[in-house]
Amino acid sequence: MSLSLISHEFYGQYNQPVSFSPQDNAQVCITGNGFFKLFKYSEGNLKQTNLRREEPQNYLCHAWLSEEDLICGTDTGKLTWFKTGQLHLEISVEYKKAPRELEDATKEHESSNVPCGVASEDNGSQQDSLPQISAIAAYSKGFACSPNPGVVLLFEKTKEMEVYQESQEIWLPQDPYSSDPMQSGRQNILCICFSPSEETMVVNTSENQLYMFNMPSTDLRKEKAAYFTYLNFPVHSASITGLDICIWKPILATCSLDKSVRIWNYKTNTLELYKEYREEAHTVALHPTGLFCLVGFTDKLRFISLLYEHLHVSKEIAVRNCRECSFSNRGHLFAAVNGNVIQIYSSITFETINNLKGHSGKIRAVKWSLDDATCVSCDTHGAVYEWNVLTGERKSECVLKSCIYSSIALSSDANIIFAVGSDQTLKEISDSLIQLEVPAFGAVYTAVAVSHSGQMVFVGTSQGTIRAMKHPLPLTKDFNEYQAHAGAVTKMFITNDDLFLLTASEDGCIFIWKVHDKRDGILECEKEAEYAEEVLILKSDIDEKSQTILDLQIHVKELQTESYYQLHLKDVYCDEKTKELEEKFTKEIDSLKTKHEILQAEKEKQELHHQVQLSELMNKQAREVQHLESDSNEKLLMENKKYQELREKSQRMQEDYEKQLHNLEESKSKAVEELTEYYERIVKEKSLLLEEAQEEIRQQLQAHEEIKKQIEEDEDQEILEIKIKYERRLLEERESNVQLKGEIGVMNKRLNSLQKELKERNRDIEDMKVEQQKLQGIIKSLEKEILSLKTDIQKGADTIQDKEKNIQDLKKKNQDLEKFKFIREHKIEELKKQVESQETYIKGMKEQICEMDKELGQFYEESTHLKLNITQLQQKLKATDREMYRERQKKQDMETLITRFKTDLHNCVGFIQDSKKMKNGIRELYAKYAQPSDMVETEEVDTDLQQEQKREQERTALERNVVTLKKKLVKDQQIQRAAFLRIMQENVSLIKEINDLRQELKEAHAQIHDLRSRLKLTKKKQAIKVTAPPSELLSSPAVLRLNAEKECENIIAKQRLEIQCLRDQIQEKEQILAVQSLLDGSLPQINLEEGHETQQQ
Repeated sequence: MSLSLISHEFYGQYNQPVSFSPQDNAQVCITGNGFFKLFKYSEGNLKQTNLRREEPQNYLCHAWLSEEDLICGTDTGKLTWFKTGQLHLEISVEYKKAPRELEDATKEHESSNVPCGVASEDNGSQQDSLPQISAIAAYSKGFACSPNPGVVLLFEKTKEMEVYQESQEIWLPQDPYSSDPMQSGRQNILCICFSPSEETMVVNTSENQLYMFNMPSTDLRKEKAAYFTYLNFPVHSASITGLDICIWKPILATCSLDKSVRIWNYKTNTLELYKEYREEAHTVALHPTGLFCLVGFTDKLRFISLLYEHLHVSKEIAVRNCRECSFSNRGHLFAAVNGNVIQIYSSITFETINNLKGHSGKIRAVKWSLDDATCVSCDTHGAVYEWNVLTGERKSECVLKSCIYSSIALSSDANIIFAVGSDQTLKEISDSLIQLEVPAFGAVYTAVAVSHSGQMVFVGTSQGTIRAMKHPLPLTKDFNEYQAHAGAVTKMFITNDDLFLLTASEDGCIFIWKVHDKRDGILECEKEAEYAEEVLILKSDIDEKSQTILDLQIHVKELQTESYYQLHLKDVYCDEKTKELEEKFTKEIDSLKTKHEILQAEKEKQELHHQVQLSELMNKQAREVQHLESDSNEKLLMENKKYQELREKSQRMQEDYEKQLHNLEESKSKAVEELTEYYERIVKEKSLLLEEAQEEIRQQLQAHEEIKKQIEEDEDQEILEIKIKYERRLLEERESNVQLKGEIGVMNKRLNSLQKELKERNRDIEDMKVEQQKLQGIIKSLEKEILSLKTDIQKGADTIQDKEKNIQDLKKKNQDLEKFKFIREHKIEELKKQVESQETYIKGMKEQICEMDKELGQFYEESTHLKLNITQLQQKLKATDREMYRERQKKQDMETLITRFKTDLHNCVGFIQDSKKMKNGIRELYAKYAQPSDMVETEEVDTDLQQEQKREQERTALERNVVTLKKKLVKDQQIQRAAFLRIMQENVSLIKEINDLRQELKEAHAQIHDLRSRLKLTKKKQAIKVTAPPSELLSSPAVLRLNAEKECENIIAKQRLEIQCLRDQIQEKEQILAVQSLLDGSLPQINLEEGHETQQQ
């Protein structure tokens, strides 16, 4: 496969904070926020070569000017020039304003379009902002940089001083087809590069557009401001959402999230039409003629005519957020997705022909069969439906809820559906069943296309690759994979001649692939496709152009007459000029001739003078040569004499040196003989010492060998003992290993069983977690109520504890006041009577509470009985619904039989004139439809209708019963609420009375304390005790006081028990009510806070 690239997606910034020097590959520069460092790579290490002392800045980009020079751009609009790593110069760049031409164009656009005032405001805000060097690049004459959006500045080195000066401004052009033409001028320039010959400069922007500029020579630069041009054509800057092709023309239409619609020619690889809108385009569909297209925007679906020079909206259809649309193969119909419904429209009258309902998820694709009788759709809930376009019925369906389908394709005969989705498989569907599933081998398929010959299937993946596989589909990795896009493939189409495959992606790229056969090369069609050359044009445009042609013709005639007159004037003027020039030139020729003759005479005189001078010079040179030869001969004779004298001296010196050498050799031989005698004596002495030492060594070796033998024998015995020990240990360990292996086998079996149990437990746990989450919501609401109650109970318990402490203190005090208690006995007896009356009242209230509990139990039984009745009625309703569904199916079958009979009867009526054919047709109709079984079926239908009427009557009666039961339920709930509130009020009144009794006890204790403080009669008490006889002590009321104290303690204990009993009853009531609220959600939530507030009061 070969491809033609139309767009290229941009990811990230091209500015490289790290770069190598072009002249020296061992030098590395690193820049960033607050640092600028130069490194030298040597011996496998990076060594820093610069030591900066200046203030840190945010360096956004840099470029090498030479081996030692570097220039960096900062976020404050400064250009810093470094030499050998040290700051050399700083150049500040101002924020550049747009030239007058662009300003005039923006004013015109603002006057024509009101909303563009926002653009002018943005422009003003840009002018006020600070410059920022976003990109920089060097070339031979200097460097180029971008200080603000939409402009590139060229800097060149001056000849006089080593300084760079700004030479030219290059601006991005306006886009006339855009809804906001100044948008191109607001693009940030991210990368600048020059060609090797430095003839062209190419720029990449933040909107993923490529611009070029032809670098002029210095002689041709007249204007300071120049403009870029598109490298090829404007491309998409965002994800492509729609793609479609037509039959008559070699064009394709695309739409993108950049709010543009573009028409491309895949034969010439050019952009034919292009327009930007104010809303995002989600889908596009081309008419088979290539003269119209449908585009789905967020607000409406627009029917657009493809005119000669622009796109014209001819019809708007009220379909919001249309994500998919497509024309039929004949072009007379088109389908548009409106929510979960596919609407079929006529492309001539724009009337709705049918609505295809049945999808529950978002519809992702709609495909037509070749005969336009059926269409196939898929959605995100795993449904693939085949529709009858005329009747709106589903012919077949295949639902797989675990898969989110993204694309489908049909075979040429529409019998096979190919579908891809989120489950990483390619599915082959036919007869409402998945016949084959091909795995994706680690990828996710996002788009699919089938060749019209049915031999090849092309699939796009989420990784941007294209896979080509043969049909029937292989189950193994038998396919060719091609890496193309940088994002997921969104759309894929194959042309009608199977020669080109068109793919679009989320990276904004459109790829045009040529389909080759490995055996024969490019696939050959039976006939070369002849494409239509017709073009649409508006009548108003034709009138305008004809008018402009007439105006231009008149203007041309006027210009011709003017040019003839001006030419005549120029001829007359030229004739006069030629005469004047002829006279001037003749005069100049005569004067030049005279000058030539004079100069020639002077030339002859100078030649004679030069010949005389040459002869004199030759004679002088001969004399000087003879004199030099005589001098040189004399010098040679003197040098020869000196050489002979020196030779004689050297011979004498040689003889003296030879005598000295002979004497030295004799003295040397004598000294050597003496030394040899001396060293021989020393050697003899040393040899004797060596023999003695060798004998000692032999004796030591013998002793060592004996010791060695003894040690070896001892070691052998130890080794045998150790062997025996370790062999025993080995046997023991082997036996233990065998036992452990058996235990391990048992443990493995246990593990397997435990793992199974764990899985079952995990499943149970998951189920319990779901139930727990449901119950936790209920528990949280109950916990809040319990917490509020607990706080109240804690407050009461704290008060009781405080009172108990006071009681203990009072007991101690009562021990001192035993002798004075007889004074308060009467009051205590009165209190006893009051307590007995209160106890009788509490018993009566307890009986009332028991009666209320019984009433609550009766209400609960009645509610459960009503629930059972409701469930029985619901089951009856479900049964009636099922029977209704069966009857409706029977009715549909009868309607289909009737429609068939009508069509056959209509065909039979066509043979009215031919009686034989009429008879045969009637017989066939009788054989088909008038059989005895049909009579039985009609009777059964009548009985079924009667039964259905009865069922409807029963159903209405049941519904009435349900309504009455619901009313009873509401009444019972109201009664239960009133009863519960009454019980709560009575409980509150009891709690109030208990609190009153406690207050009375407090007052009694306070009175006792006051009496003790008033009656200070301790001395008298002691005197009475001393004087009184024992008989009086026995009969004295002290004994009665002790009994009274015990009685008080008993009363207090009883009250505590009663309080605890009441608390337990309250908790039981709360639990019963909580259970009832869980079983029946109709019981109201009781506001206990009001009761507690009354209790506190």
